[in-house]
Amino acid sequence: MPISSFENPYSKAFLEQHCKDIYRFYDSRVVDQEGGYFQNYLDNGEVFNPQFKHLVSSARIIVNYARGYSLLSEKQYAEFAIHGLTFLEKVHWREDKQGYAWTLQGNEPLDMTQQNYGYAFVLLAYAAIHKAKIKDTKEDIKRVFDLMEARFWQPDFELYADEISADGVLSPYRGQNANMHACEAMISAFEATGDTVYFSKAKCIAENITARQADQTRGLVWEHYTPTFQTDWDYNRDDPKNLYRPWGFQPGHQTEWAKLLVSLYRIEPNTTWLTRAQFLFDSAYKVAWDNEYGGLIYGFDDEGNWCDDDKYFWVQAESFAAAALLYQETKEAQYLDAYKKLWAYSWEHFVDHQYGAWFRLLSRNNAKVSDEKSSAGAKCDYHTLGACFDVLMKL
Repeated sequence: MPISSFENPYSKAFLEQHCKDIYRFYDSRVVDQEGGYFQNYLDNGEVFNPQFKHLVSSARIIVNYARGYSLLSEKQYAEFAIHGLTFLEKVHWREDKQGYAWTLQGNEPLDMTQQNYGYAFVLLAYAAIHKAKIKDTKEDIKRVFDLMEARFWQPDFELYADEISADGVLSPYRGQNANMHACEAMISAFEATGDTVYFSKAKCIAENITARQADQTRGLVWEHYTPTFQTDWDYNRDDPKNLYRPWGFQPGHQTEWAKLLVSLYRIEPNTTWLTRAQFLFDSAYKVAWDNEYGGLIYGFDDEGNWCDDDKYFWVQAESFAAAALLYQETKEAQYLDAYKKLWAYSWEHFVDHQYGAWFRLLSRNNAKVSDEKSSAGAKCDYHTLGACFDVLMKL
């Protein structure tokens, strides 16, 4: 059971214990002996749709257990990570297609669309395994990087495209989300290998999204672009709740970028990264914090009006991580205050004190909208564990 009292959330003891509580929800039920991980859970831990698996969740759970092995010294987590990696390499990767299955049912491909978003998490998984010293994956990191470059990199714009259909056609859609997670993966690959090619790529992506592209939209990061990376104001305008490509400014992505910019700053102390991180966090927090019900809402339009007032777990988690990292670098009390406020809200409404882990989605007034705690491609507590670990790195 999770710890019963809310202690100081900005402490090593609290964060480590909370990570252990989250893992406890998954540890006894995550490994599928037929391969990979179970990815769909109800609140009480019951597995549903056990044979449906998603590339992003498969990779993210590898990252969860590789980081858990590193930071919590749980030996079985190395075994869990390798179990997932074997499935990634033997089942998600389809040798005959020379690509990754985006989704699987019964270990057979459902969707062979090649998504750069998925490749970014595969790269992140290999980097996490290597950093944890579970297995030498340096060559695998390079192989996935080379695939991303060959298939998705757009040299005229120095950013990645998003998807290639099963029959090999590059989609005209361009977005920031896959680029953001590619940046995250490149930082991790650099940390794992020391090869500056990955750090250079991370800087290039960050500069082009958070400066060049954001300059089109008053300094904030928009989600969608045309094939020539012009702002596409209309893409999914009628679908602000889209799981992967919602319309509107995403507060969680502004703060997630703030976290990544601080990570770049820690490697190369360019004050521009830090200043930009503060702007993104401050802007998102000011517009998106719900003064009536607490927490950060999901999306707002170009005039600052909310277009989706639901509360998502990952938005709160990435935002408390960004707040903590900003506090660690600036020592400005406002960021520690924001961190504690986000944690107090999340502890009251998102942490499941009965069964463990976090709920995925709440309405604006913090009512549960589903009894599905985790689902393939949508949630596996990657953001919550990762946020805790990111804060812990300096504690």
